[in-house]
Amino acid sequence: MIGFIVAGLVIGALARLIKPGRQNLSLIATLLLGLAGSVIGGVIASALGTGDIFELNVLGFIVAVIAAVLLIGVAESLSGRNKAARNRAVR
Repeated sequence: MIGFIVAGLVIGALARLIKPGRQNLSLIATLLLGLAGSVIGGVIASALGTGDIFELNVLGFIVAVIAAVLLIGVAESLSGRNKAARNRAVR
């Protein structure tokens, strides 16, 4: 379980490094998005028959990082929409 959390943090950090621009995400958000990316990568790698969902392999790692980059993009767009809505409500 601790290894899964560490892998999620590493995957989240790599995704933030790969994604261009500045991300306004906390460490917890990075960890959670990295964990979600890990699960997605594990599921896809398992579906392709390269290993178990909890087994660390190259394909699963690559897919996990790509999924985490996409999830960070979605999180940024959602937080941007919330900020815009709050700014309109204040005016």
